[in-house]
Amino acid sequence: MNSLGNIGYRGDGPRRVTILGSTGSVGKSTVDLLLRHPDGFEVEALTANRNPGALAEQARALRARFAAIADPDHYPALKRALAGTGIEAGCGADALTEAALRPADWVMAAIVGAAGLAPTLSAIRRGAIVALANKEVLVCAGALVMQEVARCGATLLPVDSEHNAIWQCFDLARVDTIERIILTASGGPFRERAFEDMRRVTPREAVAHPNWSMGAKISVDSATMMNKGLELIEAHHLFQLPLERVEIVVHPQSIVHGAVVYRDGSVLAQLGSPDMRTPIAYALAWPNRIETPAKRLDLAAVGRLIGFLDIVETVERTLEAIPGGKLETLDDVYNFDTTARETAASLSGLRNSARSAAPTDSL
Repeated sequence: MNSLGNIGYRGDGPRRVTILGSTGSVGKSTVDLLLRHPDGFEVEALTANRNPGALAEQARALRARFAAIADPDHYPALKRALAGTGIEAGCGADALTEAALRPADWVMAAIVGAAGLAPTLSAIRRGAIVALANKEVLVCAGALVMQEVARCGATLLPVDSEHNAIWQCFDLARVDTIERIILTASGGPFRERAFEDMRRVTPREAVAHPNWSMGAKISVDSATMMNKGLELIEAHHLFQLPLERVEIVVHPQSIVHGAVVYRDGSVLAQLGSPDMRTPIAYALAWPNRIETPAKRLDLAAVGRLIGFLDIVETVERTLEAIPGGKLETLDDVYNFDTTARETAASLSGLRNSARSAAPTDSL
C-alpha cells in the first residue's frame, strides 16, 4: 500500500503539475485551484480533447509550457491561439503521451473514459505522483495499473470524492485493523422516481445531478447508478480489499463522502460540502492542505444527517395527527400506542427511506 499516498513530496519550491483533461469538469476545478495558489505551483502541460479555445486560454493564464489537443482537426486553431506566447503545442494521441511524460512532479489524470488509460500509464511508468480522477483506468486495467504503480515507484492519489474520503480515513500502515470501507451514493436525480417513469426521462434531466456539478458522462452514470458500480471496482483496486469488504450506502445529502470501519467498531468518516475542489485540493497539495473556496459545512444546519433532530419533530407531528380521547381501558392504551407508532413510522418513513434505514446503521 505504499504506492497509495504514503510518501511525501520531496521537491523544493513550487510543485510542477500537468493536467490531462484540463477542459473537463475536474480539469476546470483543478485550474481554478491553481489560479488561486500561483506561488505554490508551476504548470508543465495541459491537454484537451477538442476545445482549443478553452485550452489556449488556460495555458496562457497558467503560463503552461506545453498544450496538447487530442483531435488533430483542432490543432491549427490551438496553434493560432498560442502564437507568440512561447507555449509549445501538440496534437494527437502521441502528444497526450508526451504531456504525461514531461517532467511534472504531479499529474492530474482526468481524461474521460478509456482514452485516459495510455497517458495515465505513461505518467505512472516514469514514477510520477498521479492524481486519479478517471475511474475507467482502474475499471479497464486495475491489476495492470496497480502492478505498474508498485513496479515504477509511482504514487497514486484518488480524486473521486468517495475514494478520496476513504483515503483520508484509511490507516495505510495498519490495513489489518480495517474491517470494511463504505462508499456513499447520492442516488442521482431519479432516486425517487418510479421505474416506469424513468422510461421517459430526457438527457437534460439525466445530467441534472441534484448535488454535484459534473461532466455529462459522469452525471448520466450517476443517474443510472452505473457510476457506483465502477467506483466499487475502483475501490477494490485502490485499497486492495475484496469486494465483500466494500459497502455502498445511499446518502442523498452528499455530506458523508466515505467512511472506514475498523475492527474495534470505530467508524472514521470524511464530511464536507459537495464540491470537487475539496478532494482535488487534498490531492494537489498532499501531504499538505491548501485553502479552497468550497462552502464550509455547517453541522448544525445539516443536523438531519443523522436523524437526531427528527425525533422531536416526529413526536410533535404524531401528537398533532392523532385525535385526543380518553384512556379508560388497557386496550385503549394499546390502541393509542399502536396508532402512534404507525403514524410516527409513516411520517418519518419517507425521510428515512431516502437515507436507507438498514445501511445507515453502519454509519
